[in-house]
Amino acid sequence: MGQPQVSVIIPSYNCEPYLAEAIDSVLAQTYQNFEIIVIDDGSTDCTAELLQTYGSQIRAIHQPNQGVALARNHGIQQAQGEWIAFLDADDVFLPDKLAAQMALASADSRLGIIHSGWHRVDAQGNRLLTVEPWRQVPELNLESWLRWKPVLPSAMLFRRQWLEQAGGFDPRFPPAEDTELVLRLALMGCSAKWLPQVTVNYRQHGSSAMHKGLPQARSLAAVIDHLFAQPHLPEQIRWLENQVRYSTLVWIAWYLYQTGHLTEMVEHLQRALPYSPYTPIETLVQWGDSFTSYAASWGEPFDAEMLGQSAQWQKLMQWVIQTHHLKSL
Repeated sequence: MGQPQVSVIIPSYNCEPYLAEAIDSVLAQTYQNFEIIVIDDGSTDCTAELLQTYGSQIRAIHQPNQGVALARNHGIQQAQGEWIAFLDADDVFLPDKLAAQMALASADSRLGIIHSGWHRVDAQGNRLLTVEPWRQVPELNLESWLRWKPVLPSAMLFRRQWLEQAGGFDPRFPPAEDTELVLRLALMGCSAKWLPQVTVNYRQHGSSAMHKGLPQARSLAAVIDHLFAQPHLPEQIRWLENQVRYSTLVWIAWYLYQTGHLTEMVEHLQRALPYSPYTPIETLVQWGDSFTSYAASWGEPFDAEMLGQSAQWQKLMQWVIQTHHLKSL
């Protein structure tokens, strides 16, 4: 076979229990013009021995532990394909993933990112939820990336040229370096489109990124600060700053609620209030509506009544009403 069209990059750090399933899911693709590059990011388990069993079916590259951003960047440097698919070592491609995304890529030469849906699965691979973000976020542009942040690298396909032009992932923003890269690409004019199809099983377990609530929240806030600190932002994006800061803080608050950090949820909603375009009382209602929408876009269960009855939400309501009263004096 000649030059691969797609380079599948699998960064792995101590993921031996799941790694074989990830690699096998690529080998089982109906689209076959690809290469597999596994970056072993300084694993201390039996990853190296596992990779040896695949022989020439994969390119195994070992490096000292540097984190997922630099592991992915190492993979980009080694890649030969025009397109790059990232697969986290604990996730699994469905058989038509590459075929469906490459069909869309062939149909539109302007595209730099092709995104898709995913199944959330548990540690054993049992399906928990199906997430189809295009139903909530039909267009993928800078504004919708900023507002909804529907970023999941394992469900995406990137044109390598754009990744190289952007300089890859920025290691300063773990674990939100993927969101930062997508925002940077969108700012550069990289066109993105949905493939309205579920293409990957996204595994949820104790050490997966979705369960790192506080680091993810801090990282995402830093990403937004970094974006708006740039001196040459387009005027229409600068004009959106308050709206984006508001929606991002509310999104982070929802995320913290989902991951069990209710005290920090309250802190972020308090930070969001000055950016709100609504009256304080309207803002309270809007927070509840936003939590419902964000949960739906991520396929997460959400119980508004349980939130409303929590001690933290009750205190927050009192604080908002008191703030409103003081402002009206």
